[in-house]
Amino acid sequence: MKIYLESYGCSANQSDSEIMLGILKQKGHKIVSSPKQSDINILNTCIVKSPTENRMKFRIKELSGKPLVVAGCMSSSEKEIIENINPKASLIGPDSIHSICEAAEKAFNGKKIVAIDAIRKPKVCLPKIRRNPAIDIIQISTGCLGNCYYCQTKFAKGRLFSYPSSLITKQVKSVLTQGVKEFWLTSQDTGCYGKDASESLPELLKKAAEIPGKFLVRVGMMNPNHTKKILNELIEAYKSEKIFKFIHIPVQSGSDRILKKMNRNYTISDFKHIIDAFRKQFPMITLSTDIIAGYPGETEKDFQQTINLLKEVKPDIVNISKYWPRPKTEASQMKQLKREAINKRTQKLSILVKEIQFEKNKHWLGWEGEVLIDERGKKGMISRNIFYKPIVTKGKLGCFRKVRIKNAYATYLKGF
Repeated sequence: MKIYLESYGCSANQSDSEIMLGILKQKGHKIVSSPKQSDINILNTCIVKSPTENRMKFRIKELSGKPLVVAGCMSSSEKEIIENINPKASLIGPDSIHSICEAAEKAFNGKKIVAIDAIRKPKVCLPKIRRNPAIDIIQISTGCLGNCYYCQTKFAKGRLFSYPSSLITKQVKSVLTQGVKEFWLTSQDTGCYGKDASESLPELLKKAAEIPGKFLVRVGMMNPNHTKKILNELIEAYKSEKIFKFIHIPVQSGSDRILKKMNRNYTISDFKHIIDAFRKQFPMITLSTDIIAGYPGETEKDFQQTINLLKEVKPDIVNISKYWPRPKTEASQMKQLKREAINKRTQKLSILVKEIQFEKNKHWLGWEGEVLIDERGKKGMISRNIFYKPIVTKGKLGCFRKVRIKNAYATYLKGF
């Protein structure tokens, strides 16, 4: 069969897509780059926000001219919506990607399969077609230990299931011989890795760093409530020259009152303590965080506290999300803010973040050092230094080289 796969969402979703393509190719199927060329279509879905969900509904309709398999979080948590659009579509949940061949072959023959149960199998050391040959995305766990009142993903992925560190390190060793130079360790919350299996994120990082070879590891998002419990051990693990000095710690709001309404289980003081500790050891570390604008009950005072926090902490990267009520979540039952207010707050945040990012990036002018060229961008090849700063430069994908930063912009640097 000729198969077209379209993917949306987080890095874990991207990893799922790469694995599904690898399994399909291993079974002899041909992967094509357009639905016009295909015998069957696969859509790997994301439902984290209402606009994204609307995009998924549109693409289900668009791709239904041929046999269709719908994978990802939407299959697990919004089965009825998919079936209303296309009753014949086969459904594969995040835990069932191992069944992609069966689903595709049955769909091609006019049969429907629904595989959305929580079958806990490690998604490591499986066939894979990587989108970027220089980067391997390794899922270290699925699910989480949280119960955030705005999150719908928890219904799709369930509770934490950590993959054995022995399999994760085996994956690193096996693909190093294929030219991979960068590894993304990803999950819903890397900070709680191993809490269900007598392992931990710091231990995993130390094991990965001991593997021979020249490569770099990017640690994925970790929530403050788990990070603070492993902080000292985590900072010690980050001292390795193989770990990017990059942390993604989502704060979501600068108001403790709103954090409590979100059921986030940490305080602003906790967040700042984590950042201060990392910056004390690694002053130039890149900090990424997330903000939700317009959460139910957010007053002007709460919003101003978020503004004040950003001005104080000065993150390098801020992922700003407009709040959208998601089905079945506690927050969707709360009194909602008007969209106009949410839009205005989002706009104000975006302006501030751009100013902060530009000011931060200007400090990098004149920096010299080694970078890894890890991506093709619109403005040229993109490289990363040990602090995970994006630097546009010349060179070959997957190669290390020396650069000097000559120009700074809000979202990237330029080096020669």
